Amino acid sequence: MARLADYFVVVGYDLDKRGGSEGQGRILQRFPEKDWEDNPFPQGIELFCQPSGWQLVPERMPPTFFVVVLTDISSERHYCACFTFWEEVDNAQPQKSLSSEAYEDDEPGIIQPAQLFAPKSLVLVSRLDHAEVFRNCLGLIYSSHIDGGSVPMETLIGNLLTCIIPIAGGSQRTITLGAGDRQVIQTPINDSLPVSGCSVAQLFRQLGINNVLYLFCAALTEHKILFLSSSYHRLTDACRALLAIMFPLKYSFTYVPILPGKLLEVLSTPTPFIIGVNSFFRSETQELLDVIIADLDGGTVTIPECVHVSLLPDPLLHQTQTALSMVLDPELEVADHAFPPASTQPSSLKIQDKEIRAVFLWLFAQLLQGYRWCLHIIRIHPEPVIRFHKAAFLGQRALTEDDFLMKVLDGMAFAGFVSERGPPYRSIDLFDELVANQVERIRLEEGNPHKVMNHIRELAEQLFKNENPYPAVAMHKVQRPTDGSHLRLHQTTFPHLDEVTVQLFIDHAAAKLKTAPPVVKAEMKCMVPSGPPLDDFVDKNGNVLANSARRLEVVRNCITYIFENKLLEAKKLLPAVLRALKGRAARQCLTQELNLHVLQNRAVLDDQQFDYVVRMMNCTLQDCSHMDEHGIAAALLPLVTAFCRKLGAGITQFAYSCVQEHMVWTNMQFWEAMFYSDVQNHIRALYLEVNENEQPIPEEEARSALEIASAQLRLWPTLCKDKQQELVQKEESTVFSQAIHYANRMSYLLLPLDTSKNRLLRSSGLGDVESVSNSYVTNSIAGSMAESYDTESGFEDAESSDVANSVVRFINRFVDKVCNESGVTNEHLKSLHIMIPDIVQMHIETLDAVHRESKRLPPIQKPKLLRPTLLAGEELMMDGMRVHLISDGRDEATGAMGGPPLLPAEGAIFLTTYRLIFKGTPNDPLVGEQVVTRSFPIASLTKEKKISVSLPMDQFIQEGLQLRSCTFQLMKIAFDEEVASDLAEVFRKHLHKLRYPQHVQSTFAFTVGQSSKMVVEHKGKDKNQSLRTLSKNLVKSAKKTIGRQYVTRKKYTPPTFESRGSLQPQLDEDEISVSEELDQSSLTLSSTIKSSDRQTMSSVVERACCRDYQRLGLGTLSNSLTRSKNEPFRISTVNRMYTVCRSYPGLLIVPQSVPDTTLQRISRCYRQNRFPVVCWRSSRTKAVLLRSAGLHGKGVVGFFKSPNAPTAGPSQADSTSLEQEKYLQAIISSMPSYSEASGRNTLSGFTSAHMSSSDSSDKLRQPKIGALMKQVMGSKEDVPGTFSRGATVHGQRARVITLSQTRASGKTRNSPRGKWGSIRGSGRMSVYNPDVGNRLAGKESPQANGGPPEAHFLRQQRAYLYIIGDKSQLKGTKQDAFQQWEVVPIEVFDVRQVKTSFKKLMKACVPSFASSDPNMTFYRCLEESEWMCLLHKVLQVSVLVVELLDTGSSVMVSLEDGWDITTQVVSLVQLLSDPYYRTFDGFRLLVEKEWLSFGHRFSHRGAQTLASQSSGFTPVFLQFLDCVHQIHLQFPMEFEFSQYYLKFLAYHYVSNRFRTFLLDSDYERIELGVMYEEKGERKSQQVKSVWDYIDRLNKKTPIFFNYMFAPEDGEVLKPYSNISNLKVWTFYTEEMLSEGPSYDWELVQGPAQQAEEGERPDTAAPKSQRRVVWPCYDSCSRVVPDAITKLLQELQTLEVELGQVSEKWKDTWDKIKATQRTESKLESRASLSSSLLISSTLSHQRRSQGVYLQEGGMGSSISLPLDAEGSATAMPAGGLTGRPSTSTLYSQFQSTESENRSFEGILFKKGALLKPWKPRWFVLDKTKHQLRYYESRQDKECKGVIDLAEVESITPATPTMGAPKNIEEKAFFDVKTTKRVYNFCAQDSTYAQLWMDSVQSCLSDA
Repeated sequence: MARLADYFVVVGYDLDKRGGSEGQGRILQRFPEKDWEDNPFPQGIELFCQPSGWQLVPERMPPTFFVVVLTDISSERHYCACFTFWEEVDNAQPQKSLSSEAYEDDEPGIIQPAQLFAPKSLVLVSRLDHAEVFRNCLGLIYSSHIDGGSVPMETLIGNLLTCIIPIAGGSQRTITLGAGDRQVIQTPINDSLPVSGCSVAQLFRQLGINNVLYLFCAALTEHKILFLSSSYHRLTDACRALLAIMFPLKYSFTYVPILPGKLLEVLSTPTPFIIGVNSFFRSETQELLDVIIADLDGGTVTIPECVHVSLLPDPLLHQTQTALSMVLDPELEVADHAFPPASTQPSSLKIQDKEIRAVFLWLFAQLLQGYRWCLHIIRIHPEPVIRFHKAAFLGQRALTEDDFLMKVLDGMAFAGFVSERGPPYRSIDLFDELVANQVERIRLEEGNPHKVMNHIRELAEQLFKNENPYPAVAMHKVQRPTDGSHLRLHQTTFPHLDEVTVQLFIDHAAAKLKTAPPVVKAEMKCMVPSGPPLDDFVDKNGNVLANSARRLEVVRNCITYIFENKLLEAKKLLPAVLRALKGRAARQCLTQELNLHVLQNRAVLDDQQFDYVVRMMNCTLQDCSHMDEHGIAAALLPLVTAFCRKLGAGITQFAYSCVQEHMVWTNMQFWEAMFYSDVQNHIRALYLEVNENEQPIPEEEARSALEIASAQLRLWPTLCKDKQQELVQKEESTVFSQAIHYANRMSYLLLPLDTSKNRLLRSSGLGDVESVSNSYVTNSIAGSMAESYDTESGFEDAESSDVANSVVRFINRFVDKVCNESGVTNEHLKSLHIMIPDIVQMHIETLDAVHRESKRLPPIQKPKLLRPTLLAGEELMMDGMRVHLISDGRDEATGAMGGPPLLPAEGAIFLTTYRLIFKGTPNDPLVGEQVVTRSFPIASLTKEKKISVSLPMDQFIQEGLQLRSCTFQLMKIAFDEEVASDLAEVFRKHLHKLRYPQHVQSTFAFTVGQSSKMVVEHKGKDKNQSLRTLSKNLVKSAKKTIGRQYVTRKKYTPPTFESRGSLQPQLDEDEISVSEELDQSSLTLSSTIKSSDRQTMSSVVERACCRDYQRLGLGTLSNSLTRSKNEPFRISTVNRMYTVCRSYPGLLIVPQSVPDTTLQRISRCYRQNRFPVVCWRSSRTKAVLLRSAGLHGKGVVGFFKSPNAPTAGPSQADSTSLEQEKYLQAIISSMPSYSEASGRNTLSGFTSAHMSSSDSSDKLRQPKIGALMKQVMGSKEDVPGTFSRGATVHGQRARVITLSQTRASGKTRNSPRGKWGSIRGSGRMSVYNPDVGNRLAGKESPQANGGPPEAHFLRQQRAYLYIIGDKSQLKGTKQDAFQQWEVVPIEVFDVRQVKTSFKKLMKACVPSFASSDPNMTFYRCLEESEWMCLLHKVLQVSVLVVELLDTGSSVMVSLEDGWDITTQVVSLVQLLSDPYYRTFDGFRLLVEKEWLSFGHRFSHRGAQTLASQSSGFTPVFLQFLDCVHQIHLQFPMEFEFSQYYLKFLAYHYVSNRFRTFLLDSDYERIELGVMYEEKGERKSQQVKSVWDYIDRLNKKTPIFFNYMFAPEDGEVLKPYSNISNLKVWTFYTEEMLSEGPSYDWELVQGPAQQAEEGERPDTAAPKSQRRVVWPCYDSCSRVVPDAITKLLQELQTLEVELGQVSEKWKDTWDKIKATQRTESKLESRASLSSSLLISSTLSHQRRSQGVYLQEGGMGSSISLPLDAEGSATAMPAGGLTGRPSTSTLYSQFQSTESENRSFEGILFKKGALLKPWKPRWFVLDKTKHQLRYYESRQDKECKGVIDLAEVESITPATPTMGAPKNIEEKAFFDVKTTKRVYNFCAQDSTYAQLWMDSVQSCLSDA
């Protein structure tokens, strides 16, 4: 029972204090005047009566009523019902009385109102919320005041204050105040359910469904909510409604439904609140940043940007919205129906209100279902103490990620919910029943809205009944004031009431109460039902994996294997288990299975078992979150202290020391939950025991702790005091003993094995990850760290004690918290605090012993280290160190592209004198039998950096290395923990020392076979002593000479050939063969060289260059006069002592007419003294190719400058420039075309001579070159589309300064814009001076018929010599008058560009880590590296030079220092122009001549020694090989060697295995004595030259041979150079992990293999021949060899079986080719490959790129974009030669042009039936034996073929219908084939006869 009203108060306007802008109220009277003991009088009522402030108003207002809620200090709510009316005030101080500012204006025009009214409030204060009753009571009092009632007001108030009503129970009570009134008060049946009237329905009407849901979620997740409305009553209702829908949670923060304006600063409080404010104050609420504002009048909810409201988890949110809309707007569902049902009206407001609340009740039942299974009861007596296990609840609901639920469970409201509803023995309400009994129903009906609605209606009915238990309510009878009574003019003021009278009423009632017997309401307590457990849900949500049964099976089997000691089996299953452990079911299964193997809390394992169990535990824990929502860590906690292994005498290592790295152990909430669940179990056991002593009840076992607690609580009042005391003590000591136990457990898991390493402090600061309240990442830890470093006592102790301190602090904090919550006595708590440091200290001591022993423990059996096979002479520098090879950015090996995960692999890294080798086995046991090898030569290491690696599966490996090699290999290794870090450092130092030796002599190629200690060679090695001394002497004399030359500044003139006459006459006149020349030239050398040196000189002659010069007919060593006349060039020995140019070979080809002295002078103009020398001559056009370096700065000044410039006397520079000119002139004169023209110096003669000397096809080719030039150089007036991507030159052409005369000529022609050169300023003036650029680019005016311009116009333009020079160098050069030479300035790239490009290329092809960034894809990185652009430039320049040489002009390549790009271009030009260089011998010769002899700086560019380390690796030679590879791809039939040969060279040119590519020039090689020793040492085992090695290998196996080789005679190759035509070389991307790179052939070939790359001989057995080939593991060429290799292999195998001597493969191959050739009936020379391999008519083209563009008349095969554009040069009509340009298509069979095209021309052909006659271009092809026809002669696509084999006869015919007019009859003929008859018609009869004869002759030939 409770008082209906506690206080009655009258509050009025305080007239004394009305001076300010705001008035104030004051309490005029209150009853009773003394406070009730149980309920003090609330403060501040006068503020709340007038929330908008006390103001006087000029007119009387109608009375108002609202209820204000005040919360007192003990969080009790007081409901203050305020009834306010207005009374007249005597206007004594009018000017001050008005609060309205308008009235305070000083304007005289406003008349003050005569009357003012002040508010007065009657206030009832009550703890019950019966608003309507209060309204009636106060209304009655007001009515009796205003209408004058018969009963005195004191009586009414006295009765009101003494009225006592029941709080709940559903009773009805009629009350009366004694004025003839009667009211019925209905109490709710259950007071735990809120009473809402219609307020909830109103709230939804005002704001709408979604807005209210937002507010609901915001309130539950503790946000600030502010309601605005102009009605106070509505504010109270809205707040009440929000609280009602939150049931069963209770709002426990600030709750003020009506906040007075004076207290608005409350809104900036930091705590959450629900507050209502009048809209009058809206402006003041605008600056609140974190408050959600709900405007009830406008129906809006505003959520600020910075506030994130977590909404309900998804299916629930949607279901709730649906249910609410069905309640509020039932028409919505049927709005679209054609025949909507008649009654779809929503229920009445009162019912609707309950329906809405039922929806929320239903929502909470779903949200909190099963919550009782997550309650831990930790004390039963004297008071139940209950904790909620949040993590387990979230885990079982699979909602760990859900923001909303997390916040709700962490919130205050839920904490109140647990403490209120947690106890298992109490009275229950609707919610308890719903959660216990209806969960199943809710789950079944989830998807069916109508069933849900029925359920909600049932719930609504119960809620309605709770508020209105009696439907027939007796009539209220309450007097109301008469209408409009408040407007009467003369009203009495509210009287002063008599306190004494009222007090008497109150005292009288109190006395009566005391005598009355106490009302005892039996409280209905019972056991709270728990409802169904949670586990069933998850299955329904489908979160248990479907195939989990199989996974669990795997986990079980693996554990069984481990404990049965079948460790190999276990190892195979382990990866699958570790993968399965990602799933929750498997993790739970693991804990259960492991539990079975624990006997008496202990399970001793051996090392391997222990390792596996620990790995599984770690894997299990690794995926658990720090909350441990599935209780996995909890289940493992007892296990980690059970599994152990014996380390030594009395020392045991437990599993906990190996699973400490997980966050969960540092989470305080985890430990609390664990502790509480253990305590609960113990307390349950305690009471079970008690029962069993009396009588054992079997079903007791199954009862949960809550059920037992409930039974105990029921019994508690019946027990005697002593018994109660005893139970309390037992429980307390149980908790205490658990606390000790947990202090131990926590020290186990928090103290690291090596206490000197403070792991936990480092990883998490031992902090609680999520809740700040529990967090103890406090300053104390930081402080203690700091202290420990400052102390003097040395780090060790300080740090270990620091670990101890932090762990002690952590455990203390834990103990304080749980013991306080579970009521442990203070004495016990103190003793615990004393114990903990001791426990920790003891544990640290045992750990030290374990740590010591575990270090001594032999490591877990790791895979045996596999030894690599070494080359002969290769020695180990460091023995294998155990490492893990980690996968890098390449996908293949990790299994990402399919195939097995070969990496990461475990093995060892070996450092030998030659290579760095990793050999090991994959970590994945499924491929564990495979061996993984990755190696690269140390010399190719380009970058080494330290990395830190953590391996996912294994132990925590810290340091590693990343080693990158320029053989496109990357090793990411992580050192195993057994490798000491200093050892890793030693490894790095050794590696560095080997990579950058002091001198080239220390590289592997030199030291091979010696013991690595001694770099000096053994004496026994020197068999060829003499030879070595020779070379040394040679070098000495060279040094002396050079020294002398530079010191004395005397010119050194080598003795001339004339002075050594004696043996001269013996020489024959004709060409001398190489062998003869050797013997004789050695004698003709200068007599000044000592005899020993002569021998050396003979070796010089034998060098590659000489053999090649002989082959090219470029001069001999003789000097006889007869010879010199004929030979334009001679071999000069001016450099034999390497005095003129250090980096040139000893013998050079120079023009016959230039004496050696001139050469010495000229050489000074060029960089590095590399003056122009001839390196190749075209056998057809006799044009020569020269190479030199760029000019020196001063040389440029002198070179090509106008000689007429005034000079003071003949200066040195001037003479040199003249000599240079003479030199160039001498070269030009040596050309046959020039020497013919040299007699006639006039221009016309010049032209005609030129005309006659070159064959007609050149005319057609000319414009072609123009296009090329234009591309290479770029021009201002480029045709759109001229440039291919990344064309060499951007920007404008170098302007060449012209003299004034040019301008004069400019008037005759349009004046030129950009120039390449101009006429020499000699006064003579050529009539023609077209712009050279335009000239070469073929920009002549095309003739009307589209043919080329007239011939001589072209002719006179061609220079004899083109100088390809660097644009930047050639500014300001002059053109030669007769255009005998011309400069082509091009832009070349720098070697620095090559270096950076190569770095990027390596990163693209071998990325160090996998990247998901779309900007890091392979092709994007490849493009950014610009490697392809560089290749494009080199190829483009080379093709230009080839074109120029092919047209008969000579070319001098004069770029940079003449040893990088020059070498690339010159060697590519020779390769393209001369088929000899595409054979094995030729390519070797080319490389020896152009790269080795001409001094490409291999050592410097390859950074081979310490000195060149800083310059970095610049792969100029690799770039050249890549270009060759590109050409090889386009012309696969032109090369004798295969792609593998190029890869082989690319690998070994950086490997330092051979001496071939060491050192920078011949001079250096001679100095070291490397150059000629090979001859003498051939017999030794060690092959020192890569060429010899290739020769030997090539004899054994066709690995380097290209079966497609079928060269054309003298064909000049012109490859496409556009980037789109270039391919990425597979050398950069391929890898074979099975055996490492295949380029060290001895290592790769196992002894079992007989053929070079064959399968093993046992393949003859009948077992399956199939095997899986893994792309990055196996060597595909060996596992799946090509057909020919395979056949050769089998042949060899058979020969061996038959006991025959197997012949060499080459002989076999040649034989087959020969027989094939004789069998072939083809007339043209056809090789095996062309008939056997390519006889299919589809592959006519020799080029692999498919049919390609037709070019100029010759069908040259370089495709440049310009040609496709159809500009003047693109399609010169082939009319001059009178035949079409289709030849390219058939060039495969082309031996000579004429044979291929026996006859061609235009014929009319009749189409099929009813088709007209059409002219077609017919080609009769003898070779292919067919008659083909085309649309037109330019057409490349063949429209049809008549096979001559099918032709039966050719007969003259008669014209048929539709035949062409005006053609004589005899011009018609028919060709009859086996299939049909073709009708033809020629232009006249003779032509027809010609055709018939030609076809006939073809037929008869066949």
